[in-house]
Amino acid sequence: MRSARGAFVQVLVAVPSARLAARLSRSLLQQRLCACAQTLGPVTSRYRWRGRLEQAREWLLLLKTRRVLLAAVEREIRRQHPYEVPEILALPVQSGSAPYLEWLQRECASDTGT
Repeated sequence: MRSARGAFVQVLVAVPSARLAARLSRSLLQQRLCACAQTLGPVTSRYRWRGRLEQAREWLLLLKTRRVLLAAVEREIRRQHPYEVPEILALPVQSGSAPYLEWLQRECASDTGT
């Protein structure tokens, strides 16, 4: 295992359909804003929204990317996401296998301009 020293994050995003999950994943991958996008679901989300208990069927995206690309990833998610307040959570990667982290580094854009 190798220390990631805050260089990488896993971004969690809940979306309302498998179709949007696929479209958003493709877009982020094509722009090299993430190296891997996994879709889990459907999942049942229960939450409070505007004072009421709500429930929704959603798909959860797990996006592996570089921390320096997080702002660009968030912009693209917000551009395509239909929710007023989409879930966008970035969890720091503390460590990982050296070959995987090297692959992740190579497959993501070198900065927000590429």
